[in-house]
Amino acid sequence: MAGSKEIRTKIKSVENTRKITRAMEMVAAAKMRKAQERMRAARPYAEKIRNVAAHLSRANPEYKHPFLVKRETVKNVGLIVVTSDKGLCGGLNTNLLRLAINEMKTWEGEGKGLLVCPIGNKGFGFMNRIGAKVQSHLTGLGDTPHIEKLIGTVKAMLDAYVAGEIDAIYLSYNHFINTMKQEPRIEQLLPLTGEKMGTSEGNWDYIYEPDAKKVIDELLLRYIESLVYQAVVENMASEQSSRMVAMKAASDNAKSVIGELKLVYNKARQAAITKEISEIVGGAAAIG
Repeated sequence: MAGSKEIRTKIKSVENTRKITRAMEMVAAAKMRKAQERMRAARPYAEKIRNVAAHLSRANPEYKHPFLVKRETVKNVGLIVVTSDKGLCGGLNTNLLRLAINEMKTWEGEGKGLLVCPIGNKGFGFMNRIGAKVQSHLTGLGDTPHIEKLIGTVKAMLDAYVAGEIDAIYLSYNHFINTMKQEPRIEQLLPLTGEKMGTSEGNWDYIYEPDAKKVIDELLLRYIESLVYQAVVENMASEQSSRMVAMKAASDNAKSVIGELKLVYNKARQAAITKEISEIVGGAAAIG
């Protein structure tokens, strides 16, 4: 059995760790509320522009944007992976990257080339470790993401799509359901199809001003940007929720460990006292 001094040192160490996890839990809870508000504020715009883009995919304008043209064969695939910059958020990044790597293996098994665009330090590090071909990347978004930072990274993938270097683009992120549940997802960004976006059958027609090309080019670019931004804020809300839950679990575990260590310490202390008493009694009996 460890000595009393060693056990006291362990108890002090675990207590200090618990203070840190409690502080991180409270910080994550405060950030989580802001992240959820930001995410919910962005959802209506993302849904609306998704509907407009879906209707546009079924329209018959005189101008057909490259984003709306389905390639006959898909030889190369682009994958945008949204992860967190920091860890200590449970299995959030692990579950997402596991889903992404499984999909990547499927594409590779079909003989398709792959370009990746990691957003977040964890995803960037992972893609470098497995030797994936990184087209562009973005790290250090902070607690408040700005769409201006995302535009350049996403545009590199869109330019590759327009140039014919990739034939489809997918987006992978953690979808926020509630504080206790986040769902890793992979969705197709390009090419745009009404079926993928859940639009009912039928043709849609619009009047374009000043002209179809200018309107459609701008609309579809904003559509892609809004979906990537929505994925980032969803992932951030998921990250803070997952971190709060993980830090609470760590604090609870530390409390249990402290209780067990104190029990061991009390037993060791009691054994030492009993031994001392026995020695005193034995010495007194020997003298007598």
